[in-house]
Amino acid sequence: MSATAHAHVDDHSNDDHGHHHHKETFVTKYIFSQDHKMISKQYLITGLIMGAIGIAMSILFRMQLAWPGESFPVFEALLGKWAPDGVMDADIYLALVTIHGTIMVFFVLTAGLSGTFSNLLIPLQIGARDMASGFLNMVSYWLFFLSSIIMLFSLFVEAGPAAAGWTVYPPLSALPMAQPGSGMGMTLWLVSMAIFIASSLLGSLNYIVTVINLRTKGMSMTRLPLTIWAFFVTAVIGVISFPVLLSAALLLIMDRSFGTSFFLSDIFIQGEVLHYQGGSPVLYEHLFWFLGHPEVYIVLLPALGITSEVMSTNARKPIFGYRAMIASIIAIAFLSTIVWGHHMFISGMNPFLGSVFTFTTLLIAIPSAVKAFNYITTLWKGNLQLNPGMLFSIGLVSTFISGGLTGIILGDSTLDINVHDTYFVVAHFHLVMGISALYGLFAGVYHWFPKMFYGRMMNKNLGYVHFWITAVCAYGVFFPMHFVGMAGVPRRYYQNTAFPMFDELTDVQILITMFAIIAAFAQLIFVYNFISSIFYGKKGPQNPWKSNTLEWTTPIEHIHGNWPGEIPHVHRWAYDYSKTREDGEYVIPGQDFVPQTVPMQENEEEMHH
Repeated sequence: MSATAHAHVDDHSNDDHGHHHHKETFVTKYIFSQDHKMISKQYLITGLIMGAIGIAMSILFRMQLAWPGESFPVFEALLGKWAPDGVMDADIYLALVTIHGTIMVFFVLTAGLSGTFSNLLIPLQIGARDMASGFLNMVSYWLFFLSSIIMLFSLFVEAGPAAAGWTVYPPLSALPMAQPGSGMGMTLWLVSMAIFIASSLLGSLNYIVTVINLRTKGMSMTRLPLTIWAFFVTAVIGVISFPVLLSAALLLIMDRSFGTSFFLSDIFIQGEVLHYQGGSPVLYEHLFWFLGHPEVYIVLLPALGITSEVMSTNARKPIFGYRAMIASIIAIAFLSTIVWGHHMFISGMNPFLGSVFTFTTLLIAIPSAVKAFNYITTLWKGNLQLNPGMLFSIGLVSTFISGGLTGIILGDSTLDINVHDTYFVVAHFHLVMGISALYGLFAGVYHWFPKMFYGRMMNKNLGYVHFWITAVCAYGVFFPMHFVGMAGVPRRYYQNTAFPMFDELTDVQILITMFAIIAAFAQLIFVYNFISSIFYGKKGPQNPWKSNTLEWTTPIEHIHGNWPGEIPHVHRWAYDYSKTREDGEYVIPGQDFVPQTVPMQENEEEMHH
């Protein structure tokens, strides 16, 4: 054995006390990092960049809807040959809608919420040194990054990006000759999604194992913050449903490139019969929506978990109905896997089966309502601290309720027929899923920013401006859309000028587009606040929100391993705010919160049992 090998062994025998003796290089610290805190920042920043691209696309196609066929220099500048003389081509309109949906659902909301906050908070809030596997965690981020790059690269191929809608239904997606957006761009879309799914699965498995195995002493499952419950259950849904989408993507790749016909049958092109037989595009719909519907909750549950934590902290009182909240998270997870058929009510589904899916869909309203009422009751008579994180959490409850109500219409097979594939659907799911999840993302960023960036705080006044413009514009965009949909305007049409009956709705389209443009610019306030606060934000105390959870007990400067000495033990649940003893005094005199690390005393009972 050589001398260097000996030295290497000695290095490692002294290394038992944690990783921070290694001299970290720039590459191991910021690029190929295995520290969950750094990986969460990588996810967040990648997600925000993808979000900016997704929002920009939506502004382009909103301009086309408001002023159909008009010439805009910005179209020619950004879309090149797809906008000759600044007039948007119909093919690129479909492609923009497709890539916007894909980016926002998978690359912004899934990664920005699960990727960012599961990574940041699971080890910190359960009292673990890191994820179960730092290496797998790193691989999961880099697979995500690779899939993002491939998705963006597909924008630049000759025939244009995928254009079959974000759900990529065959035969549009299965026949490379169907339309320009069915060619190379579609293949890249499928490859990107396959890699994205691999990333999600690695991440989810890591989160599950970490929560089950690495909780600190005293951290029973019923003492976990609701954030961790939400991340944990989200990961379980991901492991159950993502492989089904992977199979759909792989079978679609087979159909496109290897001559199979899983999803194709009886296809005629210009009177000529293609050789495909025996497949079924409806099979693809089943496979897609078996992930597609749980995906809504993969995005929403982390946002709801963040809201529980932020709201309880800033109302200075315990979260209402802790056990009921856990039960509702689990109920939503279970029900979300048996409702996918409500996306397919007009696919020729057996009406009896339709009524079964209607029943299971309406059942989800119960745990969702439990959550909504519990949030409202948590706010009731609380000592509300209305900082930006709290405002976004309250905004989430608002859009969750207003967006959820229209789900009752769409979940009913007979009512759905009238508004299916109109703007009513677009309005519903953008409110309940898109905006609610984005609000959860913003609430989490404002709340945990000091934890991510060495104790620096985001500017509160810019946060207020960001919230109010965003909140007004979000309803300004998606509230009128319900009426456009009820008037019958179909979605994914690049212009409705062929239908005189929709002419009077042009003013509404213009109104929606104006709100969308203002909302997009409001996000620049957030971006400025975010970037400038990383470098110049004012330093806050170690526990700026006077919070009970473990992450605020770690030192402000990041170390790999989270706690310098031994990991603190937990003695109580996470929500002892404004808790008094029998004599009416606070448990810790003069302090309205009791961290989880403070032992129980004789004269206080554990409330939530």
